[in-house]
Amino acid sequence: MTRFVKAMSPIAALFAVYLFTASAHAATEPPDPCSLLTPAQVGNVMRATYTAPLKSVAPQPYANSVTGTDCRYNGRNQLWFRIYYDRSANDATTLFAKLKMFYSPTTPASGIGDEAYFDKEGALHARKGNVRFYLNAGTDKLQAALTKLGEIVAGQL
Repeated sequence: MTRFVKAMSPIAALFAVYLFTASAHAATEPPDPCSLLTPAQVGNVMRATYTAPLKSVAPQPYANSVTGTDCRYNGRNQLWFRIYYDRSANDATTLFAKLKMFYSPTTPASGIGDEAYFDKEGALHARKGNVRFYLNAGTDKLQAALTKLGEIVAGQL
């Protein structure tokens, strides 16, 4: 029995390290994902008054993926904030790459999470760890504002 315990100790230690590192980068979904962007923050960046977001369930992009949360902020330009908390950073990275193909051509956006880009209509798509999110103001003229809002969201993840 003692030999078995000694033989299994390194394996158990490696497994514990794996579990710790796998969960260290995984953000957990807050009770209200829409709270990551307050109407005051949106209004300050967009330079207009915005109402509290209307919250709804965002559909799964693929079978066996997670559902997300849609947050719609009404103001001068309606802001659509969609966020997904994937099971792992690997799942999020894979899905982010698959979805990027549908939004081509894209323009890289720097300083927001692990990777981010603007699609051809000016919406921001970003990923940080196991979280993917999307910000759309309905125009390509507000990319600077969406960049600031993306930095706010990514900074809280």
